Amino acid sequence: MSIVVTGATGHLGRQVIEQLLARGATASDILAGGRNPAALQDLADLGVRTARIDYEDPATLDAAFADAEKILLISGSEVGRRVPQHAAVIDAAGKVDATLVYTSAPGASTSALVLAPEHKATEELLDASGLTHTVLRNSWYTENYDETIQQGITTGALLTSTGDGRIASAPRRDYAEAAAVVLLSEEHNGAVLELSGDHPWNFEELAATITEVSGREVRVDQLSTEDHLAALLSFGLDEGTAGFVTALDANIRDGLLAGADGTLSRLLGRPTTTLHQHVRTLLAE
Repeated sequence: MSIVVTGATGHLGRQVIEQLLARGATASDILAGGRNPAALQDLADLGVRTARIDYEDPATLDAAFADAEKILLISGSEVGRRVPQHAAVIDAAGKVDATLVYTSAPGASTSALVLAPEHKATEELLDASGLTHTVLRNSWYTENYDETIQQGITTGALLTSTGDGRIASAPRRDYAEAAAVVLLSEEHNGAVLELSGDHPWNFEELAATITEVSGREVRVDQLSTEDHLAALLSFGLDEGTAGFVTALDANIRDGLLAGADGTLSRLLGRPTTTLHQHVRTLLAE
């Protein structure tokens, strides 16, 4: 089976390849693609094929997908550009009739999550393509809060406007392992899988976890959306970034990242990695 992993220079893509190899995939059957193939040399040293893949350069897609049976489309990172980029990947996959696995967002088709619209549009393109496909609706990565955790230890406070909203996060490794499971099986063809951590947590629990693991007392400073936005602007964040952060916090406060139905842990055959485990590992590095 020939498997192409796009976005392999990123954290998630690289870990998917590591999980494929750990589950017995033959290195030469895997193609790792990214904008900078030189960054994939360590994978090439293991026998993994590498290629330049640029979502905005169709020629690179056609070349990389030439013998692909399965393609993991890791969603692009350029907000506002993702739909045409993903459309190009879907079109190229259609030329070889590959099975496509896509990393989407939780509840993408119905959610008010600020990130959902581009994922919803991509899922609609997949449905219209006629390709066999699986949608992995990945919830939040716990690593998204690594900087917040470190800042909390430094300052003794977590600044947020999430209220009591909960986040059903899991580390990238868990999502990467799930992607590998799906890529190496036909069982989930046609499925839309809502993937999330088993134990949704809120910022009070995050602060308590940091305090317990680090020994540094960390408190939570809850702000209104307006006050949070003003604080972020005063720290030097640009208006677009500050607006995105506070919009996301409002989504969390509204419960849009709290869903946890156990699908991810069932795919893995084990519980998902807990917040406490992640913080402990992070601070031991």
